[in-house]
Parts: sequence; C-alpha cells; structure tokens
Amino acid sequence: MNRATFYFDLGSPYAYLAAERISGLFTEAGLEQPEWQPILLGGLFQHFGRDSWGNGPEREAGMAEVERRASAYGLAPIVWPDPWPGNTLTAMRVATFAKQTGRTVSFSLAAFRQAFAAGRDLTDPDNVMIAGAACELHPKALLKAVQTEIVKGALREATDGAAALGVEGVPSLVVGEQVFWGDDRLEEGLDAVAG
Repeated sequence: MNRATFYFDLGSPYAYLAAERISGLFTEAGLEQPEWQPILLGGLFQHFGRDSWGNGPEREAGMAEVERRASAYGLAPIVWPDPWPGNTLTAMRVATFAKQTGRTVSFSLAAFRQAFAAGRDLTDPDNVMIAGAACELHPKALLKAVQTEIVKGALREATDGAAALGVEGVPSLVVGEQVFWGDDRLEEGLDAVAG
C-alpha cells in the first residue's frame, strides 16, 4: 500500500474543504493517514504560469460552489476573509514549522477554520498566531521560526518538489505517481491508496 501525501495551501477554500474531510475518509476506509504537506500555491502558479480562479471571471461561481459543498459536507457556512485571495506566505511558513514540530494537522485545521469559518485574513500575522496558539505553538517562537532559512528553505523545497511531481494546484493527493487534484477527487485518491 502506498502512503498518500496531501498537498495544501491555507489560502485555498477547496483545500479547506478537503482538509476537513480527509482524516475521516482515511479512518473510515481503514487506511494509514496521509502525510500533510504544506506548499506555496503562489509558487505553483509561477511554475505553471497560472493564477487563482479567485482573481478571474470564475470568482463568483467558484465561491458559490465552495459554499454549496461546505453545506453538503455539513460544515459551518463559509465566511470569506477579506481580502481573498490573500498572501499566505507567513501562514505557510508557520504551517511548515508546525510540520517540523509534529503539529501539521492541528495547526492547519485551526488556520483553515480561522480563514473560512471565521472569515479572518491570514495575511494578518495575528490571525496566524491565534491558530498557532490553538495547538500550543507560542507566538514568539512562530515569529522567530518564520524568519529562519530552515523554514523558508523547507517550504521552497516542498513546493518545488510538488511541482516536479506534477502537482499543479491544491488540494492534491499524491499516491505513488498519481496526482488527484481537487476536493472532488479525494475519494478517487482514496481508492488508489487502497489499491
């Protein structure tokens, strides 16, 4: 059995929807939990020459679809942060540090909920620190960590590595050499893990 890797960026509402469901889906299927890997979506956009749908003509339709799916999944109504999309660089560096300290899932879920359940802007470091505090990451340690080359380099490396695997966007579930891109492809990825 292949262990899956779940690639995400905290600024993506579709990644939020996937993050809220993925652990439960793997548990129900009796599968080993996927590795959660923070990457910088902006880095993928640069690599593949794309931009967020949130900046284009599909914005309104995409937002409505995210809201519909959240309701269908039984999640709290989406509260959109302002601005959205925003700059998640600091938040993703904190997610990278959280991964290095074994708190990826708890921090990421707290941050996703700050953004899309509470409508708090993750470009504001204070909102990121609130999510960190929820999983016992001290704000001073986080502010220091995001400035270190170890954290910056790890995020760059993870993003470049994801692009090399063919990850063009988030959420993506990578199983072996297969990339399942999109919240709506989680179940398909799950089947690939189960083999």
